[in-house]
Amino acid sequence: MGTHEPTSPPLLLRPLAWLALQVQLLALALASIVFNLVAFVLYPLLPRATGRRLGRAAIARGYRGYWRFTRPFGLLQLDAEVLDALRDEPGLVIVANHPSLLDAMLLVARLPRSACVMKASLMRNPFLAAGALLARYIPNDSAHGMVKRAVADLREGGQLVMFPEGTRTTRAPVNPFQPGFALIAKHARAPIQAVFIDTHSPYLGKGWPLWRLPPLPIRFSVRLGQRFAAQADHEALTREIEACFAAGVVVPPQARDASLEARKETP
Repeated sequence: MGTHEPTSPPLLLRPLAWLALQVQLLALALASIVFNLVAFVLYPLLPRATGRRLGRAAIARGYRGYWRFTRPFGLLQLDAEVLDALRDEPGLVIVANHPSLLDAMLLVARLPRSACVMKASLMRNPFLAAGALLARYIPNDSAHGMVKRAVADLREGGQLVMFPEGTRTTRAPVNPFQPGFALIAKHARAPIQAVFIDTHSPYLGKGWPLWRLPPLPIRFSVRLGQRFAAQADHEALTREIEACFAAGVVVPPQARDASLEARKETP
């Protein structure tokens, strides 16, 4: 990713930029509705393995199509080609930092084997549920069930995309990591690939409303980090990988300033 920081558009162009960004979000919502209607029909008809493969490939293709759709607008810029090196590798846990709501879309678009661990509430969302069920995404309704389903999926040759922070980053450089991903890797005997999502944009970060126009352009860049072998002591591995991300994440200036202010206020 380049070092140039995004800037606010000229005053006269802001309404057009805001409208273009909302059109892109609306297109994403409409595409999601159409796909989920199709998935709702296919889910009870297709065998599990077929639905899983078709659902994941369709989600990846759909997200890649969305990023192509946004390109002419020039507002969203994405560099994630490095993920292509991972696309055909079975039984891989992919972990990334989580600066934005767009992060899963960035990764899954290039990883047609992958499943995401989703909040159980999202699995009941009408915009997401049918497609997620068809692709056999993994709900986090219970820790034991999540680990069991994730391990089985990896052993069947799937990939698992996880954000160990558990939610979007609120404390630079990363939130404390939860150990679930390392526990899953331990039981599946799967390697863990670190992926860094770099951005200077606050767009759709924690607390950022959909209607607010961010500095433009919105740039995301993906880097491959270190690969880790699964370990018996998964909590120690979690701390090691968290330290790796803490040292490697590119911290946006506004997040760095907020973090410094928070430290000053802490007694």
